[in-house]
Amino acid sequence: MDFNMKKLASDAGIFFTRAVQFTEEKFGQAEKTELDAHFESLLARADSTKNWTEKILRQTEVLLQPNPSARVEEFLYEKLDRKVPSRVANGELLAQYMAEAASELGPTTPYGKTLIKVAEAEKRLGAAERDFIHTASINFLTPLRNFLEGDWKTISKERRLLQNRRLDLDASKARLKKAKAAEAKATLWNDEVDKAEQELRVAQTEFDRQAEVTRLLLEGISSTHVNHLRCLHEFVESQTTYYAQCYRHMLDLQKQLGSSQGAIFPGTFVGTTEPTSPPLSSTSPTTAAATMPMGPSVADLAPPGEAALHLEEVAPPASGTRKARVLYDYEAADSSELALLADELITVYSLPGMDPDWLIGERGNKKGKVPVTYLELLS
Repeated sequence: MDFNMKKLASDAGIFFTRAVQFTEEKFGQAEKTELDAHFESLLARADSTKNWTEKILRQTEVLLQPNPSARVEEFLYEKLDRKVPSRVANGELLAQYMAEAASELGPTTPYGKTLIKVAEAEKRLGAAERDFIHTASINFLTPLRNFLEGDWKTISKERRLLQNRRLDLDASKARLKKAKAAEAKATLWNDEVDKAEQELRVAQTEFDRQAEVTRLLLEGISSTHVNHLRCLHEFVESQTTYYAQCYRHMLDLQKQLGSSQGAIFPGTFVGTTEPTSPPLSSTSPTTAAATMPMGPSVADLAPPGEAALHLEEVAPPASGTRKARVLYDYEAADSSELALLADELITVYSLPGMDPDWLIGERGNKKGKVPVTYLELLS
């Protein structure tokens, strides 16, 4: 019991001494041991890494799960070390509603058939989204959290300990200074100075040891950057795969709707999508063939069983022509296609039996097939 009381009294005394030293430093009434420039640079680099890691982590969580309530729920499950219940993606829920609507309104009607096709595409998009979120969480979010909850906590703990050691060191320096001043006035015995010098040597040794431990941890931030760099590459790769899958699913849906629209509304203008980004020029080997639309041959312009159309003989329809702005440069693959320059305006129209991904484009006296994905159709 006496031992515990003595220990508590000693701890309280140390805490009080540190508080006094810290306060006097703030008011400029005590000297402070400064760390070297390299050490201060390591501290600033570590703080910057921690702050930006927190911001990137939070915003990535928002990107993957925009619903704040869902994020709070997932956080609570994680803290309770329980499995997060599987959640239906928005695309999958939309697909469910569309399929149910088609069933009630008539799955054999044109509207019902289209609802079913779109529902299937939305279901695939939802599945791709869940795969992306799962992959990104494991390969990107988890390493960032591990740094903040593991390495950074260790660094913070050692930095606090270093701060305490520095306060003890400076307090010992102050005591020695006072002891020597008192000795000069012959008010203290030499053993008081010797005791203060011994305390200073011990404090200096403990400070130097703690500074070295903290320095090694701070230098380890470079390894953290390397690890986060690898995770960032994996995040980009998973995002690329996700968007490539979405592009492929929507391209397939566009083709299905284009062919069915031509059958339901003959002679109407097809291919009215307005892309906001260029077609994927390069993807992973497993998705490249599936994601890139293949240009049709000249024979694709003609209905089945008929000879290929000669573009010079093609006349624009009386109605259905539109103006289009070119989004990206396009180099014609052969004489049946029209080369395009970004931002130029051309006249476009569709012909019966054409691939819905292509239109006939005219610029002056030049005419040829043009890909829809390179155009912004104007009203």
